[in-house]
Amino acid sequence: MGKGLKGKRVGIGSSRKTEEISALIEKQGGTAVVRSLQGTVFLAEKEVEPELEALVREGADWIVFTTGIGIDTLVNISEKLKMKDAFFSRLQEAKIAARGYKSFAVLKKAGITPDAVDDDGTTRGLIRSLKDEDFSGKKVVIQLHGDPAPALITFFKDKGAHVSTILPYRHILPDQGSVEKICTEIIEQQMDAFCFTTAVQVRSLFTHAKELSLTDDLLDAFKGYVLAAAVGKVTAEALYEEGVRNYIVPEHERMGAMIIELARYYENV
Repeated sequence: MGKGLKGKRVGIGSSRKTEEISALIEKQGGTAVVRSLQGTVFLAEKEVEPELEALVREGADWIVFTTGIGIDTLVNISEKLKMKDAFFSRLQEAKIAARGYKSFAVLKKAGITPDAVDDDGTTRGLIRSLKDEDFSGKKVVIQLHGDPAPALITFFKDKGAHVSTILPYRHILPDQGSVEKICTEIIEQQMDAFCFTTAVQVRSLFTHAKELSLTDDLLDAFKGYVLAAAVGKVTAEALYEEGVRNYIVPEHERMGAMIIELARYYENV
């Protein structure tokens, strides 16, 4: 195995499988630094119940699903609330949009064929498939998962839709002190690269950066010395939406592929 990360200090934004990612970095000769940006994602069953009840009661013109686990969770909660049949009736009445193959697969298993799907697993891909639809005055409900998906919400609002969200899983940001330290390390070029394994980590970093008035400095660091690495398209898309343009993303959305891609980048520069 090569040593493309020799002498490189690589940050890890994950809170899961950090030992595995660290080992992959070290095998490539690098130094792994765990700096979790994941925060806490939790099942907000009590909080989502009124959102689900409102959807069942009022219906929607369009329902947009962004994660397979979110769909499964809504089905399970509707069953506990004894409104599963009513929930599925609303799904049948509405037009359905789905982002990602997992969302599509869960819907297909439930016997629901989406009216719109992305062409590449991203929010931008889903927006492309919806750009010619008329949403003026339409009620659109978007299922989210940790990531607030600002580009998707803005798209529908700009098209004149009445947008609401339903979040079976909520995200608690990591404490500001920890994120400020990470911002400082990146801005002061104490890391050569930083690995993001979820869009939530990207949002955590930039949400706190905005609160600390460090966004421009952070973007300058990513534009120059520090390379961002995204595990997949959705995470890369979050980086792009926050203004990062200098990043790498592997063709196969796996942590190992991300580290190999990172090592290959440094071998070729």
